[in-house]
Amino acid sequence: MNKPKGSFENSPLKQITNVFSNVASQITGFFPVKQVSRTLTKWFSVSDEQIAEILAQVRQQLPTTEALLIGKPQAGKSSIVRGLTGVSAEIIGEGFRPHTQHTTRYAYPSEDLPLLIFTDTVGLGDVERDTQLIIQELSGDLALESRGARVLILTVKINDFAHDSLRLVTQTLRQKYPDIPCLLVVTCTHEVYPPTVDNHPPYPPDLEVVNRAFAAIKEGFTGLYDRAVLIDFTLEEDGYQPVFYGIEALRDTLAELLPEAEARTIYQLLDRGIGDRIGNLYRDVSRRYMLAFAIMAATLAAVPLPFATMPVLTTLQVSMVTVLGQLYGQTLTPSQAGGIVSAIAGGFLAQMVGRELIKFIPGFGSVIAASWAAAYTWSLGEGACVYFGDLMGGKKPDPAKIQAVMQTAFSEAKERFK
Repeated sequence: MNKPKGSFENSPLKQITNVFSNVASQITGFFPVKQVSRTLTKWFSVSDEQIAEILAQVRQQLPTTEALLIGKPQAGKSSIVRGLTGVSAEIIGEGFRPHTQHTTRYAYPSEDLPLLIFTDTVGLGDVERDTQLIIQELSGDLALESRGARVLILTVKINDFAHDSLRLVTQTLRQKYPDIPCLLVVTCTHEVYPPTVDNHPPYPPDLEVVNRAFAAIKEGFTGLYDRAVLIDFTLEEDGYQPVFYGIEALRDTLAELLPEAEARTIYQLLDRGIGDRIGNLYRDVSRRYMLAFAIMAATLAAVPLPFATMPVLTTLQVSMVTVLGQLYGQTLTPSQAGGIVSAIAGGFLAQMVGRELIKFIPGFGSVIAASWAAAYTWSLGEGACVYFGDLMGGKKPDPAKIQAVMQTAFSEAKERFK
């Protein structure tokens, strides 16, 4: 990812690191251990205001796509969300929240730092709903400044030809916002399959009834869309394979309409495991802040006071996990963050104690301790990223995988921070 404005070099964490580097050099063995610990602990607790500033910086660099789903109920809009995110139908249903009177919104993977934002129209095509009011609300959304790419996804069932209200909404929005691309997605192809066809044919489907209906729908929306694609996203229990029929065509067509960064994110989310890909996207951002905490840990550990810095380092590492949790959409209390540190640290505790004892060795002890503290803090951050990445991807964190990542990261970081 490109380096954003307001990155680590200009962040509050960098400023804290610089301040403490100057202060730490003046600390000597004449100060009482408890007094030093209390003072440093206050310095290294990250405040809610600092976390909010970090989140604001990260929002500027994550490639976010806002998809406005326009279609009648049961047209397959939630299925599109499910196909693009990999999230279960139940979670999607719980995740949609009222946005205006006639729209709901779902941010994936988190509201604070989303990669995809879906706004779904509610009640479009219902005679009891005011189509003009729906248009007004959607226009108001699009008039707001957006930090990411936008796309209209016009969703139509293949056997539904009552398009008057849908055409009116689309026409009005396209006239007002011609620069926002529109993708026509025709869904539920299996509902027009001949009786002799009991499963999806190879994509794209070469069935006369499907081609005829697809052509008629495209003709009905002539001039109102930029690209059109056929899909059929079903549930596993429906018996059709593949479940996400046409997902590659949807992905590729969206990529044609989106800027490079947003298109690349769509590919990353769909090409491999959702949790792993999201974890990698967010880890690139997290490492900038892990570096800040590793530098601070090294500075603390260089203070030649055996055991005085352990509670302060613990506070520092809990603060780091709190920040990383926020980056991954997990709001944690200090005690919860401390519990995560304990859970994922495992066998590193003995190394921490050993590092403190080395400070009794004259000369080189503090230098070695500083290197180990930075490496351990960095490896803890890598382990936390795996932990939070699994949660974000809907998976149970794997302790063995986390420990393996931490061991590798620790070995590499010891060389880096020598």
